[in-house]
Amino acid sequence: MNIAAYIDHTNVKPGATVADIEKLCREALEYRFTAVCVPPLYVKKAVGLLAGSAIKTAAVIGFPFGYSAIEAKLAEIVLAVVDGADELDMVANIAAIKNNDWQFIASEINALLPVIRNRGRLIKVIIETGLLTSDEIIKCCELYGAAGVDFLKTSTGVNGKGATVEAVRLMRQHLPPHIRVKASGGIRDFSFACELIAAGADRIGCSSSVDIMKQAGQ
Repeated sequence: MNIAAYIDHTNVKPGATVADIEKLCREALEYRFTAVCVPPLYVKKAVGLLAGSAIKTAAVIGFPFGYSAIEAKLAEIVLAVVDGADELDMVANIAAIKNNDWQFIASEINALLPVIRNRGRLIKVIIETGLLTSDEIIKCCELYGAAGVDFLKTSTGVNGKGATVEAVRLMRQHLPPHIRVKASGGIRDFSFACELIAAGADRIGCSSSVDIMKQAGQ
């Protein structure tokens, strides 16, 4: 397995420095990860460092709690795209999900998705599975599946439990085949990454990517 092809090499820590992002991009180039995932502040820097390569730059949006206004998320998305982001990892409004306010959740994605599509970018919606019930995860799969997002993503890695095999399997079972799954949060070794991929993950978001590559002997 070419594990590097699954990995979004990630540093979204609040204290991340320019030097940290430079290191992240050097490692991504060395190991040929699919993407780097960075805070909005560093999108332009990452795009410049990765210029001429096939590695994508993903920006987190509404991170890490997801309860910012739709208009705020829209502004973040537009600015990230202007800075060159290829992909947007957006945290859904988890508070609205917990309140069963599915009309708000639908309104949010319906407001944001056309902007992303018009600019030819990808959207990964983070639903924070560690804070949700199975029924809530299934409802998210149905709603975002119908909306036509590119990926549904398990976790921010900040709130609640990170990725689990059970959550990935549940998402894969209830999403349309063309909508992909990204697992993230607490993925620190090669064997766990492989379990998540076997369960249906198409991407792995992690900051321990280099360790995983070394464990894989790649």
